[in-house]
Amino acid sequence: MPREIAILECTEAKKEGKPVSRYMTTRNKKLQPERVEKKKYNKHLRRHTVHREVK
Repeated sequence: MPREIAILECTEAKKEGKPVSRYMTTRNKKLQPERVEKKKYNKHLRRHTVHREVK
């Protein structure tokens, strides 16, 4: 089973003291062995920010 669930967390919200936004997505472990990083919308900051995978 190469697909796994990845939880993405906002990187900019912690710096600004706001609540973090989290998203769930899947990734293929064989094709993407490193952590996933995507731009997603953060409703607390009201803009698109970089979200990185947390373990």
